[in-house]
Amino acid sequence: MKPAPFEYLAPESLDDALALLDDDTRPLAGGQSLVPMLNFRLARPARLIDLERVAGLAGLDAGGDALRIGAMTRQGTLERAADVAARWPLLRAALRHVGHAATRARGTIGGSVAHADPRAELPVVLAALDARFHVRSATGARTLSAGELFQGPLTTALEPDELLVEIEVPVPPADARMGFAEHARTHGDFAVAGAAAVLAPGGAALALLGAAPVPVRAHDAETALAAGASAADAAALAAADVTEPYQRALLTVLARRAIEEAGG
Repeated sequence: MKPAPFEYLAPESLDDALALLDDDTRPLAGGQSLVPMLNFRLARPARLIDLERVAGLAGLDAGGDALRIGAMTRQGTLERAADVAARWPLLRAALRHVGHAATRARGTIGGSVAHADPRAELPVVLAALDARFHVRSATGARTLSAGELFQGPLTTALEPDELLVEIEVPVPPADARMGFAEHARTHGDFAVAGAAAVLAPGGAALALLGAAPVPVRAHDAETALAAGASAADAAALAAADVTEPYQRALLTVLARRAIEEAGG
């Protein structure tokens, strides 16, 4: 199939892009998710805003107290960044499961996050890392947590006149250890389920993919891990509220693998 007719716009500044956004407009980042939706006419915007030429939306800054990721940064760029891998290895571990190399060469970090597919790896990993999402409109700016941003399948808190412009990932403690595990039917396919773990003295983070329509933090399991619980016990706690038996069993295994990979 071919997309329904639309007007194509290619602004070169963020202010110009923001001024064009409305209910009948969709921003285009890497196109790995939106273009198929256009072709199948699951999305029928009147206007398409290509963000490729917008200055200042791509780039990585790993200095200071956080990693700052421009929304138009390619997934492959983040995957190959040595300074990111050294301090935030969970990001590289998850990105290696995202599609294939060709997908990651075009796909953007912000595009994957804003698309909010419930089976995507980046949202769950960013939830585990306590990322903050910086959003802009023509009239203001705001910062959201993962819990505030992700609202349901393919649904976020972004308003029609807003763009995700930057993702901020705090620097983890120097002795933090991280692990990621997922199950997909074939390599490069979306995950059926997954888990991301961050363990540090006095604290833990465990986020699940496939337990709900959005990434979820397993707070009971995190409390148990911080108190010294075993990987098996924490994993069982993490999946306890999942109602479907097969998914609960799978998440228990994957949570345990992620925790053990992190040294728990």
